[in-house]
Amino acid sequence: MSVTSKSIVVLISGSGTNLQAIIDAVNNGSINAKIAAVISNRPDAPGLERARKVGINAVVIDQKTITDRDQFDEALIDEIDKYGANLIVLAGFMRILTEKFIDRYEHRIINIHPSLLPEFKGLNTHRRALEAGKTRHGASVHFVNIELDDGPVVIQAEVPVLPDDTEQTLAARVLEQEHIIYPMAIAWYIDGRLEVNDNNILLDKSILRRPALWQANQLTFSE
Repeated sequence: MSVTSKSIVVLISGSGTNLQAIIDAVNNGSINAKIAAVISNRPDAPGLERARKVGINAVVIDQKTITDRDQFDEALIDEIDKYGANLIVLAGFMRILTEKFIDRYEHRIINIHPSLLPEFKGLNTHRRALEAGKTRHGASVHFVNIELDDGPVVIQAEVPVLPDDTEQTLAARVLEQEHIIYPMAIAWYIDGRLEVNDNNILLDKSILRRPALWQANQLTFSE
């Protein structure tokens, strides 16, 4: 991997499988940045151990200790600013961030959501997709704004919904695709290929009229 001065901070709440995909992409050179820190709102998040095993700073800001939303986000800002992160990556971070936090890092926060946004914002996306009789489902990488799961979408991964799918089998298949498209989007940003301008996504200086689509192991772009 070439030398880089760019860094990312990853925020997690749980097992950290997307975190692991990002760690792997940094280690194999796909993402030309260092992970400066992994921060969790839960001290028992298994993803913290993933970070510790590879020597990444693993930090806890316990939401049970700091219960006020504004105070929590102020503590989070103080911690993030220690690392001078170019990008803040939400990887299963189960908190709604305050407007102050989002404004401070405008266009520098990305998230992955387990649906084909704008479908199924919020929780229980796989169950809702099955209940709605959807024939396709997937995941979306998007920039974060003040509205829940509403920021401009960079890339989506699509999978078919199979007749015998359960919530668990569908979730597992979508998660496999998340591990592909999230590192891809992070790499685009770190390499300076990806930006936001007037709520438009620009990739290589061209506006993405629709999100890039990862489907059947192929990346496509729509005009």
